[in-house]
Amino acid sequence: MHKSAVYFLMMAAVWETDLSAEVRVADAPTMSAPETAPEGDTGAIAEVIVTAQKRAERLSDVPLSLTAASGDTLKELGVSSAADLAKVVPGFTFAKSAYGAPIFTIRGIGFYDEAIAIAPTVSIYMDQVPIPFSRMAEGASLDLERLEVLKGPQGTLFGQNSTGGAINYIAAKPTQEFHFGGDLGYGRFNAAQAQGYVSGGIANGLSARLSGRFERSDGWQQSETSNRTLGGRNFGTGRLLVDWNPGDPLKVEFNLNGWKDRSDSQAPQYRKYSAITPTSNDGPDPRYNGFTGSPAQPNLDAELRTYPVVNNDRAADWDQISFQRDDAFYQGALRADYAVTDRLTLTSISAYSDLRINSPVDFDGTEYLDGRNQIVGAIHSFGQELRLSGSAGPEERLNFMLGGNYQHDNTHDNQLITFDGTNTGLFKGAPFEYRYAGSGIDNQSNQRITTEAAFGSLDYKLPHALTAQASVRYTKDKRIFDGCLRDQGDGIFSSGFGLLSNVLHGIFTIPDPGSPSYIAPGGCATFEGDPNSPNFNYPVDNVHTELPEHNISWRGGLSWKPVDDAMLYANVTRGFKSGSFGTLPYLTNVQVQPIKQEELTAYEVGFKSSYLEHKIELAGAAFHYSYKNKQLLGYLYTGAIFGNLPGEVSIPESRVNGAELSATFRPLTGLMLNTAATMIDSKVTGDYRTASPDALYGFQPSPDPSCPPGSTIGSCGVNIKGSHFTYTPKWNLLADAQYTFPIASNWNTFIGANVVYRSSTLAAFAGPPDGTPRSEAYTTASDYELPSYALLDLRLGFETTDGKYRVQFWGQNVTNKYYWIHVVKIQDTLARITGQPTTFGITLSAQY
Repeated sequence: MHKSAVYFLMMAAVWETDLSAEVRVADAPTMSAPETAPEGDTGAIAEVIVTAQKRAERLSDVPLSLTAASGDTLKELGVSSAADLAKVVPGFTFAKSAYGAPIFTIRGIGFYDEAIAIAPTVSIYMDQVPIPFSRMAEGASLDLERLEVLKGPQGTLFGQNSTGGAINYIAAKPTQEFHFGGDLGYGRFNAAQAQGYVSGGIANGLSARLSGRFERSDGWQQSETSNRTLGGRNFGTGRLLVDWNPGDPLKVEFNLNGWKDRSDSQAPQYRKYSAITPTSNDGPDPRYNGFTGSPAQPNLDAELRTYPVVNNDRAADWDQISFQRDDAFYQGALRADYAVTDRLTLTSISAYSDLRINSPVDFDGTEYLDGRNQIVGAIHSFGQELRLSGSAGPEERLNFMLGGNYQHDNTHDNQLITFDGTNTGLFKGAPFEYRYAGSGIDNQSNQRITTEAAFGSLDYKLPHALTAQASVRYTKDKRIFDGCLRDQGDGIFSSGFGLLSNVLHGIFTIPDPGSPSYIAPGGCATFEGDPNSPNFNYPVDNVHTELPEHNISWRGGLSWKPVDDAMLYANVTRGFKSGSFGTLPYLTNVQVQPIKQEELTAYEVGFKSSYLEHKIELAGAAFHYSYKNKQLLGYLYTGAIFGNLPGEVSIPESRVNGAELSATFRPLTGLMLNTAATMIDSKVTGDYRTASPDALYGFQPSPDPSCPPGSTIGSCGVNIKGSHFTYTPKWNLLADAQYTFPIASNWNTFIGANVVYRSSTLAAFAGPPDGTPRSEAYTTASDYELPSYALLDLRLGFETTDGKYRVQFWGQNVTNKYYWIHVVKIQDTLARITGQPTTFGITLSAQY
């Protein structure tokens, strides 16, 4: 690296401070102090208490990269889901896949996949209880006391391995005193929201808190070819917390939570036509016209060539069916803490989670049935953690933790894909042309996942204000996959595959029942793919395979506090993300190959400091991540039927260099300023070849001299050495300001603004080598660009000095910035998913 870059890295930082109100210890009441300082306040920034290391301590004493924000701050900034965390967490980015799966990335460490059961790189917790899969986290932001986000590998502190970080939601806790409150909001697109809670004692030592939120809105997307709308919101979530404290030494916490989502799936915007299958059809370029149409089975070549391309955030198109989801989740968790002695505590956390998904998705961006998917799936997950933690020595010089963790998941992921594009067939040209227009497939992927782990950690206070930390975790993980590619019972797809099997064996007829190549309607159409097998290219009944893995993650660190208001720290951490099976439509069983677990070794140095009696706080970190087998979104060749589809790739060698810098100022009473910047330089450092999103130039001769003679781009792939990671902008900037001032004896006014900036990045490794011939239909790297953008939110309101009543007017994306967060090519169209346009509204709040 250049000297200037090294200097910047060494001075960089993470956002370590809360954006406004004081964050309390988890057991404290949740009635928040007002934003303005009380009478006689010196104007200092409030101290922040966190439990990131599973014990209550000041944020300034935690030698980790950590963001903390209070529940009040999150509500003020409109953070109602994980997608909004970019407003408060530097280096955090969110994207949504073509099938609706959330993609969380911290410091460039994330993972894109369509599967509902994929292991996340950013793990999520509610009061230290794992939310095992990202799609389960939709209701986690309800009624929070605070939010804590740890950056970098976190396998040794929490119950799941992760390489990107951990998000821990801290719920507002039950109180013995009776309290209740809520919010009512209304905004653009007839968006209405109601949220409330009630908390109090039931009996001596027994208290409960019940909270809930409901959201609904009209559709914000408008069809370009009709008067239809899409994007309506219909979401409800609730949580019941019961705390039982019969007296020392036992304390028990019960958490029952869940959500129901009947919102519309978002439609993508059509951008470009690029067929998968070449043909001899007449046309401007015969290489990309797709299969020959007929009166009985016309293809969509002419319609897709001339489909209108839009350039505004609300325009889209989708098939003439309902795209309302029917997704649901519930979780029950029980935590018990038993004080063995004054310094030794035994903790047990048990949880069962259940997710059901039924989500229709249009992925071509047109009103035609070029391609859509009905995702029907379920996850049943049980987890158990048992740990012993405590301290020893004078002044609790030694802190330690020792424990074990077990998790078992049953996952069912069916993708019911229906298509009628230009490529939907098995053969081209007489006499073997076989199209299955309007047909569908059932792509079944079922997994049983068992994870066992043991972990421990030590913190020891050394002389001269030094503290040493060490932790380790051993994990054993086993995934068992069963799946198959079937038709949806109409027999069209099965007949075509049966014919293909016969053709590959030199027979040119559709097989009769009883022959080895016959596939019954709804039967498995995945082939036996071993060329050495006598059953080669005959269908199998089921694809079964296993992925056993194990790893040792660890962290070692040293921190120094020369004075109470300053800390320097250095950490070396190794973390893992488990391997996985994707959900591509596998044509042969040998294609069902998992990707390996990824390994990340993170080196980080940082500082935290405050000045002028805590009116200024600075924090910083520089980091280097070294990767082995990095899991990223690529494109994989699945055969002549589907061409190249988005899929998981494992990159042997890569790295991330980066830095973060944040500053919080309170120059005068009532004024709070926060700024943060994150720089990320990601790179694939080793040779690695992957398929291009566009299969067509896979038929072109490869100009790469390192490929074998006669290779095509499709057979040899594109070397992505030197490329940056997908969904990894180099710059993430964040700024927030709020000024609060009195207007009456018991009323204050506040005005605030929040700005988030992301530099450009790519949604896929795309494009052939320079100089490769291509037609106008080929997609290129620029087609997959996610341009830079800045989003501005504004807020204005009034509140009583005791915090009981509040009125807030708000606007999000007030400049109506047109931006997009994902680009995808699944069938023979290129489409992108946009961010939402300007929204605005009012929220009324009361607490008693």
